[in-house]
Amino acid sequence: MEVYITAFTDPEYEEMKLSRWWLVPLVVGLAPVQAAAQNFDAGAGVSVLNPGDVVRVTVWRKPELSGEFLVGPDSTLQSALYRSVRAGGVSVPTAEARVRTVLERFESNPQFVIEPLFRVAVGGEVRKPDLYSFPPTVTVSQAVALAGGPGERGRMDRVRFVREGAETILDLTRPGTESAQIRLRSGDQIIMERDPERRNLLRDVIAPAGTLVVLFLQIVNAIRFG
Repeated sequence: MEVYITAFTDPEYEEMKLSRWWLVPLVVGLAPVQAAAQNFDAGAGVSVLNPGDVVRVTVWRKPELSGEFLVGPDSTLQSALYRSVRAGGVSVPTAEARVRTVLERFESNPQFVIEPLFRVAVGGEVRKPDLYSFPPTVTVSQAVALAGGPGERGRMDRVRFVREGAETILDLTRPGTESAQIRLRSGDQIIMERDPERRNLLRDVIAPAGTLVVLFLQIVNAIRFG
């Protein structure tokens, strides 16, 4: 899914467009999105914005009109300026057209960038489980990496992926595969399963051993002073 950008030829504006993709370079070394993954996305339908997502609006040389705006429970952007924009339940191009209508009140040909940040849950046995906001270029494999990667007991070959109520198991051990390159959509859930064979050294070995030592000392003291 592409981010829709209005045409402009100023070199500084071109630099601004490139700088907005701050999140993608954080994931280094992952394979580029393959055509097969793009086909998978196309077959899943057009992605839409939902309440809880964020719309980042950057207006050229107008910081007072720029910002990141939450799509509220009523589907409108939570902003005094853009409160008339109903973004929930519509595609990014539709949301862009509605933002343009607002900006045209201030100038005839507004130059701006609109970027969706989709709310995605990454949980299970990852190091930093949380509710994230990702641009639509981020893939399942990249989302797991941005969540800290697998924990001590995480299984990269058993990652549950939930989209619109449908669940599948993904194998992310090979980042270049089709399943690893699925691009994210609003509301997706990624849950890494636990490997039951792996033991947490602190929790499963050291802590129980420490408890036994304390119990032994209590018994010794009871016998000595009892």
